[in-house]
Amino acid sequence: MEDNSRTARKRAQIVEAARPVFLRNGYVGASMDEVAALASVSKQTVYKHFTDKEQLFTSIIMDTTAQVEGLTKMITATLDGDGDLAGDLRTLARGFLGAILEPDLLRLRRLVMAEAERFPDLGRTWYEQGFERSLKTLAAAFCRLAERGALRLDDPELAAEHFVGLLLWIPVNKAMFRGGNDLYTETDLDRLAEAAAAAFLRAYASRETA
Repeated sequence: MEDNSRTARKRAQIVEAARPVFLRNGYVGASMDEVAALASVSKQTVYKHFTDKEQLFTSIIMDTTAQVEGLTKMITATLDGDGDLAGDLRTLARGFLGAILEPDLLRLRRLVMAEAERFPDLGRTWYEQGFERSLKTLAAAFCRLAERGALRLDDPELAAEHFVGLLLWIPVNKAMFRGGNDLYTETDLDRLAEAAAAAFLRAYASRETA
């Protein structure tokens, strides 16, 4: 048990050191020597845990899908209550913006997109286990709201896509192409969340909710 725990800690240490190397230099520019130096281990130790750079890169990308757990839990916790739907949607929208515009996640997104042709299966899996999973969780929540009479919709998955599109299309693209962490103030993000929630409700709220 102790050896397994030590192995897991060493692996996590290497991954933690490698993440900024790949984010900064890309796959081709990332050096296993630099990873070993930042992790304070030998290069031999790195290769003991990861057979090659591709396996280390894949592990770094796939480890981040665990962040989706936070998003899915937020969706369920926010929309499965009996509170004010408009307020709940604003809260959810604001939480989504905060999570998706997190600087390291944006850098990771750029990296996955840049390497999509080199690693098509990795990009596909990252999308399916990440963003697509969040969309399905959101669609399921909207379906439950429709069953309770709060929303009127024929296609829950399309409704989820509309909500996320209203909310994220411009902010995410602006952040992806322009970079920087100061594109939006907290007030800006509050306004974007409120506007997306309001537009979504104008399209999908039941008469009773409206």
